[in-house]
Amino acid sequence: MSEITKNKAFLKALCPRCRRGHIFLGRMYGLKPQKMHERCPHCSMKFEVEPGYFYAAMYVSYALNVAEGVNLGILTYLITGSLEFDDVWLYLTTIIGGCLLLAPFNFRYSRVVLLYWLSPKVKYDPHYNSDKA
Repeated sequence: MSEITKNKAFLKALCPRCRRGHIFLGRMYGLKPQKMHERCPHCSMKFEVEPGYFYAAMYVSYALNVAEGVNLGILTYLITGSLEFDDVWLYLTTIIGGCLLLAPFNFRYSRVVLLYWLSPKVKYDPHYNSDKA
């Protein structure tokens, strides 16, 4: 099998060690709550490297929410062109609604960012990218 690039594996939320197994079960948006595999289905890497590992993902999720809120506020201003006090409800509705709509994205990708970019212990190993792993 050909090697998958790090960015493509990141976008597809694949295991950072083998880049073949999926980190999450199911879809990002749907009626069922998102669940993670405990271990990679391909290489058996345990995703929760240590107890409480994904508590750090809350900070990544917070950073994503702040960036999304700022961008939604700027986008609202560019579309409406108004900073009047009467428009405060428009801004609040847009920002809070946008953050709620992006919550499943933030849940998933805060953990993927943590595994790929903020974990020095987790590295890609081409040995696990084969069908024999």
